[in-house]
Amino acid sequence: MDFDFTEEQLMVRKMAKKFADEDIIPYAKENDRNCHFPREILQKMVPLGLLGGPIPQEYGGAGLDYISHAIITEEVGRADSSLRTTLSVQISLVEFAILQWGTEKQKRKYLPRLCSGEIIGCFALTEPDAGSDAGNQQTMAKYKDGKWVLNGSKIWISNGGVADIAILFAQTDKAKKHKGITAFLVDTKTKGFSANDITGKLGLRASNTSALFLEDVEVPDSALLGNVGEGFKIAMSSLDNGRYSVAAGCVGIIQGCIDACTNYARERKAFGKPIGEFQLVQDMIAKMVVDRDAARLLVYRAGDLKNKKIRSTVETSIAKYYASEAAVRAASDAVQIFGGYGYSDDYPVERYYRDAKVATIYEGTSQIQKLIIAESVLGLRAII
Repeated sequence: MDFDFTEEQLMVRKMAKKFADEDIIPYAKENDRNCHFPREILQKMVPLGLLGGPIPQEYGGAGLDYISHAIITEEVGRADSSLRTTLSVQISLVEFAILQWGTEKQKRKYLPRLCSGEIIGCFALTEPDAGSDAGNQQTMAKYKDGKWVLNGSKIWISNGGVADIAILFAQTDKAKKHKGITAFLVDTKTKGFSANDITGKLGLRASNTSALFLEDVEVPDSALLGNVGEGFKIAMSSLDNGRYSVAAGCVGIIQGCIDACTNYARERKAFGKPIGEFQLVQDMIAKMVVDRDAARLLVYRAGDLKNKKIRSTVETSIAKYYASEAAVRAASDAVQIFGGYGYSDDYPVERYYRDAKVATIYEGTSQIQKLIIAESVLGLRAII
């Protein structure tokens, strides 16, 4: 692995940081307070190629490598995890899935529109009884009169209420269990498709999260993503990409905590001197810096393997597990350093604290990541 950034990667970081500082951070607090989904910021990302960075240029993307993708995701995560979630779903779960599993016609139809922000996508896998047990899909798809008819529901779907297209997973043959799951590309305007927004979330308040309902939703054979029965394989490969972007976004949270705390610790005085002179404050900031560097290097290791087209499931799980847990630690200590002010949204650390927790839950909990990691060492699959 080469630890030196390319000239392109350095330019990407400079561009992404400038955009985050000028076009995301100034609006993050109010968007969080008002639970406002920032479409206007998404549109500003388009001319910079931020909605399709790693997608090949022939399909409307910028053709960036995975390290550049992580750099962008980190900078967006530093500014606002809600927007980072929207971006992660759009690129890592939806665009990458279509790129890897779609037909040429599907790629030409959807990828340019996703990369340009013309349409928004969601990844509809989770159900009320199928979270970590993703193979326990209850949504059904039955073939009837030359069409697939979908019935069921999904929950905790990021972008679900604002999406124009959904990658939706349904059981086509229950006898085959997870091998009977199939993926579909479903237009959300299709008759029988509806969404209810989920409100009152602890964090990610400026991102959209919804429950989806399907009542006799009819789609043609051309809506199949991959082949019948490949849905579970598609879901797992997509989560590899999703976990990568979650990990990179968590590095951004840690960096945001470091930035906020170092500035505050220099300015805030107690007992007649800056609190940054107190050893216990320095201890908390030092741990943030170590966690940031460790998490960032784990993300880059996974990205380096992805660039080389080498399978990186375990390395991605390690990065996601470590970075998400480290983000929670950093945000908790950041609130502690700010004291009473950390309990107010006058400063960003309380938002980091609320936003960080979900990263240990969605796209595979920390416990699931540990099972993946342990299985790779033991060669034994845990019973879950």
